[in-house]
Amino acid sequence: MVRILAVSDVVEEGLRSSARRLDADLVVACGDLPFDYLEHVMTVANVPLVYVPGNHDPDLRRRRPGGWPPPPPELRDADPPGPLGGINVDGRVVEELGLRVAGLGGSHRYREGPNQYTQHEMRRRARALVRRSRWRRPRGRMVDVLVTHAASAGLGDDDDLAHVGFEAFRDLYPALEPRLHLHGHVHPHGGSAPERTVGRTRIVNVIPHRVVEV
Repeated sequence: MVRILAVSDVVEEGLRSSARRLDADLVVACGDLPFDYLEHVMTVANVPLVYVPGNHDPDLRRRRPGGWPPPPPELRDADPPGPLGGINVDGRVVEELGLRVAGLGGSHRYREGPNQYTQHEMRRRARALVRRSRWRRPRGRMVDVLVTHAASAGLGDDDDLAHVGFEAFRDLYPALEPRLHLHGHVHPHGGSAPERTVGRTRIVNVIPHRVVEV
């Protein structure tokens, strides 16, 4: 059993000091949080961090040297962008503490800027993620935890363009068979958002933070 401290969208100053007392084994960040805040929470909790970017985060995609457009000067010959020590799982499948974790960051496209996708673009990204999940997978296992910024369409999303969910995420439940889907982006005003279940997948909006076990 792995105990996860999942965070997204809202800075909680109390976590800077209390994260250790939550006795988490892993911090999972679902986007739109300052990188120095995530570094602080990870350090206080003294556990690994995996994360995906939100629509308000900078573009974290690595660029090859000599590629176009070139990276900005502050990112050349410097540490990779993102919270130092964390693992960006956007578009990837990684193993951490015995869990297979897959991620897709970003929101529905509603203006110019990074980490925003149309339904078609996210569908392509989701298909690529499924292909990656099949490489070197343990027998009988696909993915334990799916981490996204946005919600699935019709499952905790909203009806405005910025917060509409992705249809492709619903297809990931049978394709990846995750036990847990963690997301943020849609703010549950006045309390925690209700959990949902699709098949074997438990869906949790983690804003501002949730502690879950898997």
